[in-house]
Amino acid sequence: MASIKVKFRPSTVAGHEGSIYYQIIHERKARQLLSPYRIYPDEWNERRATVTSGNMDTRKPAILAIRENILHDTERLNRIVRRLESSRAAYSADDLIEEFNRYTSECSFGNFMKNIIDTLRQNARIRTSETYYAAQRSFSKFLSSRPSASDGDIMLDRITPELMEAYEAWQRSRGVAPNTISFYTRILRAVYNRAVEFGITEDRMPFRRVYTGVDKTVKRALPIRAIKKIKTLDLTMIPRLDYARDMFLLSFYLRGMSFVDMAYLRKNDLRNGYVTYRRRKTGQQLVIKWTKEMQLILDKYPRNGSGYLLPIIKNGTTNERCSYRNASYNINNSLKKIAEMAGVEIPLTLYVARHSWASAAKAKGIPVGVISEGMGHDSEATTRIYLASLDTSVVDRANALILSSL
Repeated sequence: MASIKVKFRPSTVAGHEGSIYYQIIHERKARQLLSPYRIYPDEWNERRATVTSGNMDTRKPAILAIRENILHDTERLNRIVRRLESSRAAYSADDLIEEFNRYTSECSFGNFMKNIIDTLRQNARIRTSETYYAAQRSFSKFLSSRPSASDGDIMLDRITPELMEAYEAWQRSRGVAPNTISFYTRILRAVYNRAVEFGITEDRMPFRRVYTGVDKTVKRALPIRAIKKIKTLDLTMIPRLDYARDMFLLSFYLRGMSFVDMAYLRKNDLRNGYVTYRRRKTGQQLVIKWTKEMQLILDKYPRNGSGYLLPIIKNGTTNERCSYRNASYNINNSLKKIAEMAGVEIPLTLYVARHSWASAAKAKGIPVGVISEGMGHDSEATTRIYLASLDTSVVDRANALILSSL
């Protein structure tokens, strides 16, 4: 059976850090596996073949992390040895090193998550891939901030309850909102569970002590009187704000249509006085009556030179995703100024239009089932049980009732 020993190689330059490596001996042949961990000579105990705290207190957190990393590496090497031995197939020390490097490359959390993100993109689930990437970037920044950091990544078998608690605390210390923390944690948990499902790692239940629920958020809906104030602002001399206000109102008029769905509306989606489209988030098809309020906004702008209906993605030859995201960013920035001008105290964004339509509909006594159908919600599980389908005219009448209030 192969033996694993931890060794230290001093630097050839006095006062510089040396390297930790693993000596692997099998069938009287020795091989060396270099680790990424570097320590000073006084931090190595030759007799015990272990890393010690040395003389600098500031190095103690890093040394403790290195000792933990070495322990995990040697455990992983020994697991590989046991697996190779149980297979009863001939293997060499080089095979052991190759298997260790393969596992390190393929079974790190970052690499595994990157593969999932790539698959999501290939399956045209762009928005989901972006949220996964945001969670990965946040987690990688956290890992890089730790004493044991190397490249902002970690092995799957190193994901522990203590690590996830530390990640949660790190985000709180940076002022991240509780729901955002929970959102990122749920994504990381989904990735981890996928790795468990594939048999890449054992389930150590690392998320059992962190919060993955959803807190009530600050109210995002505007009352009708606030929508009226925004609508009546004189912005003719400020085209940037006028455009942002128009897109906000158009989202409201379109039953709280999400901005991404607005951006990707095609000209041929508007036929015979109705807009027919599929929600990019759920794939659900919706039909909305095109009203004079919507047409008045559309008539303010030159005919879109691309195949899109609204003046958001204006050039079909450019990166459409970037065009939509840039427009969203610029509009949301402009809406902050509009909020000041209209005396609106809540943070005004495009998403507020969607919340506001739902709130206005509820205030008008429109049944929750109608609101759910109008907004294309597929997460209203209770509503869907008794609400098989609604005639679109019911929802259009609900929308007309809201618009008549403006």
